[in-house]
Amino acid sequence: MALKKAMIIIDKGKGKKETVDVLFNPNEYTLTSGNQYRWKKIPGLSYPIGQFISGESSTLSMDMFFDTYEKGTDVRNFTKKIVGLLDIEKELHAPPVCQFVWGSLNFKGVVEKVTSKFTMFLESGIPVRATLNVTFKSWYTKKEQLQHIPRHSADRTKQRMLNQGEELWMIAAEEYDDPGKWREIARANGIDNPRKLQGGRKITVPRLE
Repeated sequence: MALKKAMIIIDKGKGKKETVDVLFNPNEYTLTSGNQYRWKKIPGLSYPIGQFISGESSTLSMDMFFDTYEKGTDVRNFTKKIVGLLDIEKELHAPPVCQFVWGSLNFKGVVEKVTSKFTMFLESGIPVRATLNVTFKSWYTKKEQLQHIPRHSADRTKQRMLNQGEELWMIAAEEYDDPGKWREIARANGIDNPRKLQGGRKITVPRLE
């Protein structure tokens, strides 16, 4: 069975979509994912304490091959469709979000970088063979991300003891899955300077509305 052609589906805005077929399927592609952590050194401990901050955008990178030598036409007529994904779409006021679809792979993102290498030319100087190194970066709205991340926020007021070296952002991350909510804890406990806290203090963890 013939291998299905890869394609790029482009969101043009206002419900409009455009499909660009890749001239030749890539020989390989690379998917990269990662997380961002904050590391805090605690006196007396052998290793720093890690706190998850957020995930990082995944990237999809590959080489796309284009060849129009037999037809004798300008290969840039094909490559410009890929390079053009870096341009601002007038309906969106930003480069378009697109999907790279090939078999079971469906990667949604924006084109972050394209490097064009032209390797064959007609006598007139017109390029007829090119390789594009393309990097897509994942792109999801806040709503889309929250739909895929199960979170459990504190649904009742709690009290806990502050450990030596522990900070409010650590408690917020543990209780709310959001280190940025440390201000809610500071407000509930009348804490003006969260950097000057003594271990052993009783802390109220308020219920989030």
